Amino acid sequence: MEMTTFKDVYLAELQELVSVEAQLADALLRMAGAATHPTLKRVLIHHRAETETQRDRLMTILLKHEVNPTAHIDQAMQALITETKKMITMKADDLRDAGLIASAQKIEHYEIAAYGTAAALAGQLGLRDEQKMLHMSLEEERQVDGLLTELAKREVNRQALAA
Repeated sequence: MEMTTFKDVYLAELQELVSVEAQLADALLRMAGAATHPTLKRVLIHHRAETETQRDRLMTILLKHEVNPTAHIDQAMQALITETKKMITMKADDLRDAGLIASAQKIEHYEIAAYGTAAALAGQLGLRDEQKMLHMSLEEERQVDGLLTELAKREVNRQALAA
């Protein structure tokens, strides 16, 4: 897609986010399978369901604009997932769980930045309904990040440190 307007930039951001969510949905299943801490496993599985909903929201917006939702592959997400795969292969359960949280938080922060950008662009274009949908996803990402932070501080990192 050749960028010719501000709206094109916005739509390209949404296409990138579709790629982010599609890649993440697969990765979350692998991460949950590798996690041993029951709460971490639950958070990852729950977030996979949210990820599917977020992807559906993005698809709805892009189809409304008659844009191919799968035109882009987000390479930054590919790199983040490659790093996550290294954590999955760690042998010690406590260390692997701590590594999975660290990787998941990097991914969440990337998504927070991407959704924040997309929501701001939607607002500048006067697309209020789309901006609200993107803000819903942004808040879900922030909530998951908060859950992961609390879990790391309260339990997982302490266990990993003692291992």
